[in-house]
Amino acid sequence: MQVLVLNSGSSSLKFQLFSMPEATILSSGLIERIGFKDAKFKFKTEKDTIEVVAPIPNHKAGLELLSHQLLDKNTGIIKSTDDIDIVGHRVVHGGKYFSDTTEITETIKEKIKALSSLAPLHNPPNLEGIEVAETIFPNAKQVAVFDTAFHQSIPEHAYKYAIPNEFLEEHSIRLYGFHGTSHKYVSEKAIAYLGKKHSKIITIHLGNGCSMTAVKDGKSIEHTLGFSPVSGLIMGTRSGDIDPSIIFHLAEKFGYSLEEINTILQKKSGMLGLTGHSDLREIEAKAKEGNKNCQLALYMNAYRIKKYIGSYTAIMNGLDTIVFTAGIGENSPSMRERVCKDLDYLGISIDTKKNNIRPDILADVSAETSKVKVLVIPTNEELEIAKQSVALFRDN
Repeated sequence: MQVLVLNSGSSSLKFQLFSMPEATILSSGLIERIGFKDAKFKFKTEKDTIEVVAPIPNHKAGLELLSHQLLDKNTGIIKSTDDIDIVGHRVVHGGKYFSDTTEITETIKEKIKALSSLAPLHNPPNLEGIEVAETIFPNAKQVAVFDTAFHQSIPEHAYKYAIPNEFLEEHSIRLYGFHGTSHKYVSEKAIAYLGKKHSKIITIHLGNGCSMTAVKDGKSIEHTLGFSPVSGLIMGTRSGDIDPSIIFHLAEKFGYSLEEINTILQKKSGMLGLTGHSDLREIEAKAKEGNKNCQLALYMNAYRIKKYIGSYTAIMNGLDTIVFTAGIGENSPSMRERVCKDLDYLGISIDTKKNNIRPDILADVSAETSKVKVLVIPTNEELEIAKQSVALFRDN
C-alpha cells in the first residue's frame, strides 16, 4: 500500500510517500517560502535529490509541482496516480467535531472550511491541499488527521476559559491545542528513551508556528496554543500571548477593523513584526551582525519559552525531560542554548558540545550534571499521519 502524506503549514508543504505498513520512505521533500519569489522545492528519492528555486505563489501551485515530479519519467517514483492508495492530510483545526482520524467526504470538507476562521493560516491551505489531491489522485482514499486530536485529554480545568459558562456550553469556545501529531510522535519517542512508565515531559515544537505541551504519563494535559493557533509562544508571524485589551484599544483608539487586527496578529506580528523577518536563520544572521532588533527578538523568544517551562514544571510537580523538535527546535543549537541557559534551579543543563548538532535521530544533549534530560527529536508528523491513515481502514 502506498500512502502519500501532505503536511501543509502556513508557508510550507512537507510531503512523504510511504510504502506501508513497513513504513519505507519512497520519496520525501519540502516546499519552503510559499508565496515568495525564491520559494524552494526539494524532492528526494533513494537515487536522486532535486532542488529548485522558483516562484511558488500558493499551496495549489506547490502541489501541482509535486505531482508533476512524482510522475516524471526520469526522476519520478510512480507511473500512474492510481499507484497512490491513500492520501493522508494534516488538518490543523478540528474544533469540537473531530477527535479521531477521519475519511474525507464533502461534509467533512464543509466542516474544515467552517473552522477556517479559527486557523486562518492553516485550515484554508489544508483544505486546498485536499481538493487538489482529490483532483490529482481521484481513486485514492483521502484522510484527515487533526492537530487537535492529541489534546483531547487536556482536563476541563485547563481547557476552560474564565468567561461566562454559556460560551463553552453553547458555542464550544475553549482551548483546543495544535501541533498534536508532532507532540504525540516526539513524546512517545521520549517515553521509550526514558524507559519509564510514568513520566513528566515538556515537548517544545519550534517552527514558523510554535507550541509547547505538558505531557504527563503519555497524555497531553496543557498546551500553549488555545482556541486558535495564535496564543502562547512568539512565532514567525503570530504574536503569541498579548493582553486582550490591546485589541479593543487598536479598534477604539486607532480605528482598526477586526479584520485588520486579526491580520496584524496572525500575519504581521511575531518575529516578523519585531525584526522585519520571519525566518529564524535570517534573524540569527542579522543578530550576529549586530542588529539590535534581531538580538532582542531572539532573547524575547527564548524568554517566553522559559516562562512556560517553569509553568509546566509546576503543574506536573516535576520534570523528567524537555524535547526540542520541528524546524527551529531541531536545527538551531543557539536557540536551544538560549532556552536552557540559567535553568539550573530546575535541574536543566545543556552540554554545548553535544548540542552543536542537527540530528537525524534522537539526540541527548544534556550535560552530565543535568537532572532533567534535554532531548532533540526530529519530528515525523508524516509517518504518524501515514500510520493513522492506514489504521483507519485496517480497523474498519
